[in-house]
Amino acid sequence: MITVDNFVPILDLGGTFVFAISGAVAAVNRRLDIFGILVLSFVTGNLGGITRDLLIGAVPPAALTDGRYLLVSVLAGLITFFWYAGVDRLRSPVLLFDAVGLSFFAVAGAQKAIEFGLSPVMAALLGMLTGIGGGMTRDVLLAEIPHVLRSDLYAVAALAAASLVVIGHMLGVSYGVSALAGGVLCFGLRFMAIRHGWHLPIAHLSAQGRADAAPTDEKEPR
Repeated sequence: MITVDNFVPILDLGGTFVFAISGAVAAVNRRLDIFGILVLSFVTGNLGGITRDLLIGAVPPAALTDGRYLLVSVLAGLITFFWYAGVDRLRSPVLLFDAVGLSFFAVAGAQKAIEFGLSPVMAALLGMLTGIGGGMTRDVLLAEIPHVLRSDLYAVAALAAASLVVIGHMLGVSYGVSALAGGVLCFGLRFMAIRHGWHLPIAHLSAQGRADAAPTDEKEPR
């Protein structure tokens, strides 16, 4: 029978594989060699969980003591390296898998934070961090603005899923039910955001945009 103790690692490993694929695809697109691809796979798939474990005192982190995390990350990197054309043709399904991985990590991260006695607010935030940490690090290593900071409802979906797990715990709802509800909510938000372009409000014009739009005489130094 599946219990909370073995369900959380299952979610963690599932999220690791999906995110490792996205890291490997980004590495191939930037023409990294196979070592760089494997590094990006591991970082994207595991750094969110490693950061969570370090912050809650679950040391050494599971990703560094359980060989399955490394194995799953390497497998994802090798699959992408040798069959990139096939993976790239699955661009839309990969986005949906990414949404599934985000759901896995958000609910598993929140539950693990709860198990270590964190407050509800902090547990929800750590659930979100588990989901977005690896992708943010991937983009930083590739010298890009983190995708999570400009993507459609990415962090919001992770926070919503983690919050639902925390609320379920406070109400005495079983983890399986709250995790399922949180995962469905996260996936639903990401799916609708991808499908319909939902996003949070942004500034109408950036500072550079305002400068470009200003009259010529206002741009000249006085």
